[in-house]
Parts: sequence; structure tokens; C-alpha cells
Amino acid sequence: MLAFPGIRAFDVSVISEVWGVDRTDRQVPAFDLRRVAASPAPVPMRGGLTLTPDRTLRWLARAELILVPGLDDYATPAPAPVLEALRRAHARGTTIAALCGGAFTLAQAGLLDGRRALTHWGLVELLSARHPRVRVEPDALFVEDGNLWTAAGTAAGIDLCLHLVRSRHGAEAAATIARMMVTAPFRTGSQAQFIEHPTPRADRDADALADVRAYALAHLGEPLTVPALAARAGMSPRSFARHFTAGTGTTPLRWLLDQRIAAAQKLLERTDLPMPEIARRAGFGSEVTMRQHFASRLTTSPRAYRASFAQAARPPQVKEA
Repeated sequence: MLAFPGIRAFDVSVISEVWGVDRTDRQVPAFDLRRVAASPAPVPMRGGLTLTPDRTLRWLARAELILVPGLDDYATPAPAPVLEALRRAHARGTTIAALCGGAFTLAQAGLLDGRRALTHWGLVELLSARHPRVRVEPDALFVEDGNLWTAAGTAAGIDLCLHLVRSRHGAEAAATIARMMVTAPFRTGSQAQFIEHPTPRADRDADALADVRAYALAHLGEPLTVPALAARAGMSPRSFARHFTAGTGTTPLRWLLDQRIAAAQKLLERTDLPMPEIARRAGFGSEVTMRQHFASRLTTSPRAYRASFAQAARPPQVKEA
């Protein structure tokens, strides 16, 4: 975690909670989180808080992942040594992820020139104006371009951190961390940032949609169609799709596909079930369909995913005496 004056305490807490807590007793891999700054001096943050670094910038040469917290004031310039260290790390191929306004720091380093990037929806125009060479995405939760990850505001930083854990260590590790943090385990990066504030009628619709989502999750292995789900919510298919997208930031079909992929990932990690049975239980209908969706969404195959994550995620077997 890169630290310098002006970083947001919330983002520091998110990074520390995801990677700085020992959860090996719950089969989560052991992470080595280091707090890196230009000097060993305490780094001031808003609210009278300080962060004490335990490494200096030279340690970044050993890092597998560099996390850049957002800023309380988006005009805050990062120290020149920090920007140069980021450039060197990116040139080495190190993955760098910036939360919320941390995109401004990467832009200051020139790393986002010509690349897609995100920030909080309220800062999109400001990032575009200050760094016109950055291809600012107007509406998503997180995005990657050239081994550089950027995320939208606040909660989207949690989504990005969990996604990075999921992509390296599997869905079960990310879900375990999410459960401990009492947060949603899975939101896709393409999901919209901004959800309109509910009105009393929208509150009733939201309750109906929550019931439908719970029903769908409990019946993923069954054929589920938008008209059938809409009928369960007491809406027309068109009205259901509109309210679902407004409430979740994604379409019913895309949400359903995301949940089926997540269910298949867990089955691949936790069980030795054959591929056709996993495809059936996750609702894909056939192994071919499941394989196609894994290729398009995860750029891997179900078999390769199992080979990478099953052994690490599965708890050790205890033999009876």
C-alpha cells in the first residue's frame, strides 16, 4: 500500500481489511501487506489519523501488487519520488490498482495516458479536464488497462479489492473475506456506479426485486427467464427489467449469468463433481455453454480454473481414527 500525505483513511482501511488480516484459519491465503512511503515518517491523514510506514519506496521492487488509496483532496500532488516509483514499477510489469481518486495519482505519473480509467462518478469531468489524454469511463465500478486497475468511489474500492483476490486466489477466498467484512461478495466491474435514491414506490419495488434475487439464487440450476422472474415480482417484463437495472446497475440476464459463474467457481473449488454436473447445478445446461461463458468472462476454462484454485480452496481432509 502506497502512502503519502492526503490519502483517504477509508481506502487505507479497506486495503488493510482485505489484505492485512490473517484469515489462514479460514483457508484464505496468507498475504504480506506492507505500508510503503517515501520516508519512515508518519503519514498524516484527515481526522487526526496517521499511518506509520514500515517500508520505503525501494521495497516496491519486490511487490506483486501495489495499491494506491484515493485522496481527500483530488488536487493533492503526489511527491515526485512516489510518481517515479510508480513509473518504475509499471515498467517492471507490476500490477497497480488505484481506489477512487487514486486515479488522479496514476494520471499525474502519466501512466493512464491513452488508457481507460475510472474514478468516482462525481469526479469524471474533473479527471477528464485535468488529464485529457486519459480515456475516462463514465459509468462502471472498476476497469483494467495495461495492468493498471482503477475503481469508482468508496464501495467500488471494496469491489475491486475483492476482485483482485478472486482473480488470483479464487472465488472462495474472496467470498470468505467478503463474509467477514459483511459486504457483497460479487459485483462485476461493468456494473453501473450510480443508483438513484429510492422513493416510497421504489422501496416496495426494491423489496420485490430482493425476493426475486433470493429466489433465483436458490434455484440457479433451474431454467430462469426474465418473464418468469417478472411474474414473480408482480411486474411486466419491461417494467421488471427497468426496475432491476435501476436498482442493481445491471440487467437481469447479466446478473443471472454473473451468479451462475460465481456458483460454478465455488463448485469447481469445493467439489470433485464432473463438469456436466457442475454445469447443471449452476444452471448452464451443458458443459459447452459453461465453457463458453468462462472463456468470455474469465478468459480461462472451467478445467483450468479448477486446476488453479481447487487445491488451495479446499480445506484439508481429516481422516477418522
